[in-house]
Amino acid sequence: MWTDEQPRTRWADPATFRFRRPDLRLGARDPRPDRSGPVAGDRIAVRHSVRTSTAEYTLLLNAPEWLGRRGVGEALRDAVAELRAIDLTYGPNQPESLVSRLRRGEIGPESYPPLADLVDRCAAMRAATDGWFDAWAVPGGFDPGGLLGGWAVERAAARLRAAGIHDYAVLTGADLVVRGHAGHGGPWRVAVHHPTDRRRAPLVLEMAAGAIGTSGVTGRQGHVVDPHTGEPADQLVAATVVGPDLAVADAYATALYAAGPAGLAWFRSGSDYRPLLAARR
Repeated sequence: MWTDEQPRTRWADPATFRFRRPDLRLGARDPRPDRSGPVAGDRIAVRHSVRTSTAEYTLLLNAPEWLGRRGVGEALRDAVAELRAIDLTYGPNQPESLVSRLRRGEIGPESYPPLADLVDRCAAMRAATDGWFDAWAVPGGFDPGGLLGGWAVERAAARLRAAGIHDYAVLTGADLVVRGHAGHGGPWRVAVHHPTDRRRAPLVLEMAAGAIGTSGVTGRQGHVVDPHTGEPADQLVAATVVGPDLAVADAYATALYAAGPAGLAWFRSGSDYRPLLAARR
């Protein structure tokens, strides 16, 4: 089912995309961003993809002309370096990462401020989801994988803003972060496709800032487990959450996928996060 909850972004009529194509698509057979239309003359448009050991990221930048191509290139390299560094430094599958060392008891979370932030975020999401997101309820100990990708994207996006780029989109799988304007000068048009029913019209949003996190569309069976039983989650085929921060949206989507429809109760009126999709099997 598509949920009835409304995100704090503006809905657009899917019919309008017969004339105005979406800038970004999530859950489509071809997940790559649509080709952008014309770009304003005072902007520098860049599209770049990078793969780490665990994920592929696509960065779309609409940088101010005053930054120059050299400045844009430096900002892009800085953001990519952050993505690679997080993969190496915090990835639970990297034997010498800080997370792996934490799991082995060699260091404490307070040893490195970013590690402490990561652990604190996981603890906060465990509380917010009644234990359905639990980075400690996995074989081998602490595993922040349910929000690590979103955390990495948000940190890379912060590097872009620090360099003076405030109009961008960063995508990984069925997750994204957007800010500012697309190349056409308006908000980013995002089409969210149903993961299994291709006959359904996509949910269409226009976003100037925010994130969309999804769990369950990778095709890997059993990749999310019920933290209370240790068994693979099997109530939903996918769960998608929209909100301000991708790490939080990712964690909510993972928890919602594990809990099933009962997890919709977390998204009360006034919350900054909303479920877009909770598709039953």
